[in-house]
Amino acid sequence: MADTRHPFLHGLSKHRGSPPTVVVIFGASGDLTARKLIPAIYNLAHDGLLPADFYLIGFGRKPIPDEEFQKIAEGAIKEFSRREPTADVWGRLAPRTLYVSGGYDEKAAFDRLRDRIAGLEKQINQELQPLFYISTPPTVFAPIIRNLGASGLASRYLGQRHQSKVIIEKPFGRDLASAQALNKELTDVFEEPQVFRIDHYLGKETVQDLLVQRFANSIFEPIWNRNFIDHVQITVAEQVGVEARAGYYEQSGALRDMIQNHTMQLLALTAMEPPVSMDAESVRDEKVKVLKAIQALRLDGPDPDVARAQYGEGLIGGKPVKGYLQEKDVAPASATETYAALRLSINNWRWQGVPFYLRSGKHMARRVSEIAVRFKRAPGSLFSESERFQLAPNTLAFQIQPDEGMSLILNAKIPGLETRTQPVKMNFKYATTFGSNTPEAYERLVLDAMIGDGTLFIRGDETERSWQLITPIHEHWAAQGRNGLDSYASGSWGPKAGEALLATHGHSWREP
Repeated sequence: MADTRHPFLHGLSKHRGSPPTVVVIFGASGDLTARKLIPAIYNLAHDGLLPADFYLIGFGRKPIPDEEFQKIAEGAIKEFSRREPTADVWGRLAPRTLYVSGGYDEKAAFDRLRDRIAGLEKQINQELQPLFYISTPPTVFAPIIRNLGASGLASRYLGQRHQSKVIIEKPFGRDLASAQALNKELTDVFEEPQVFRIDHYLGKETVQDLLVQRFANSIFEPIWNRNFIDHVQITVAEQVGVEARAGYYEQSGALRDMIQNHTMQLLALTAMEPPVSMDAESVRDEKVKVLKAIQALRLDGPDPDVARAQYGEGLIGGKPVKGYLQEKDVAPASATETYAALRLSINNWRWQGVPFYLRSGKHMARRVSEIAVRFKRAPGSLFSESERFQLAPNTLAFQIQPDEGMSLILNAKIPGLETRTQPVKMNFKYATTFGSNTPEAYERLVLDAMIGDGTLFIRGDETERSWQLITPIHEHWAAQGRNGLDSYASGSWGPKAGEALLATHGHSWREP
């Protein structure tokens, strides 16, 4: 029988080996649950990728019956899913969508949750793999983890394929000390193979494709080094401002919100050595090695490796917008950065002397996330003798969002009776080749956690090493206050301080 599923699913087993599972979402009434998690689970069901015995339990403080949670879930699917709920698929999933109420610091509530899961197992005469998804504010991470341990839920079927597992959302700490403390909370209750620290960027198609492009195409790996690459730029730009999140953002800033997690993960995948295999530990071992090879940053002096700024007034989409200090709930003398940029040096054989530039900001010119690998110019002056030759450095760009794909800038001859050149771009777009209704990042990540594949998740030592690099920057900026804090117009590509990071090395930012 022909496989009628989306082209991305052709050849994929119907459940990728996932055992019977119950997914428990802590923070069931939260925004992430409605926008991402419930739609992801529905789409996995739609594609036949959930096990036959699958249950979803929402856990929250507000006591509501199962039927009301089912209606809430259906509404979330209608509003946020890439597919409308169908009577067939939702008809099978809805009766298995349940709810347990209680406080996160209430041991008795976790005992009730344990008993509810045991009741389901008795009902189907089958053991269920518990997968706990902690989608709550970080202030309640610790009590949830402790009560999962105290109730025995964390140790169910330990050592077996369907042992308990936990997914924990970012932010994973706010500095090195808090990340180490959270790791200790986790490892006091769970073993490391049970823990899945999530960064949704790793579930994006282009991020996963980066490893395929590097290690499945023989044309790239021989030139993926200091001999051919001039520098690498990683941009995570947002066009929105802080909107209604000023309370959170005042405690976070661009460095914590984006650089420490998303952009550092992109750097690790770009710069890592080939793993001995594609199993989770081999891939994560290589990522950690890259992070350990990053040199300490210069934080001040005439040529620092860091820059920060706040957005001022400007135009977004042709409309005037406020500066950060005019936003609601922002302190009048706030020193929180809405833009951060780093210049990193990796001290190993492959990358010695190749700068990696990272930047992220709000109210930027457009929303885009990309990795741009810029190659060295061709030697000699064969095509640089006159104005007839417009040449650009070869650049391979992986666009992560919004239009997932990749492009390669080459120099080509302009048709005509004389030799004139101009840069041209070769494009590959996922939507064009495979269709636009591609799986969301959370679909891949939830499925991987269900089958116990940690490749696209972050290991404990990895997150600690990332914080080890970032925490000194935070401490330095906190001591400086607003001193050294630059500004940039909303709708621009960032401040002069960010440009200076590259200019001192003869480089300039791309405008993707």
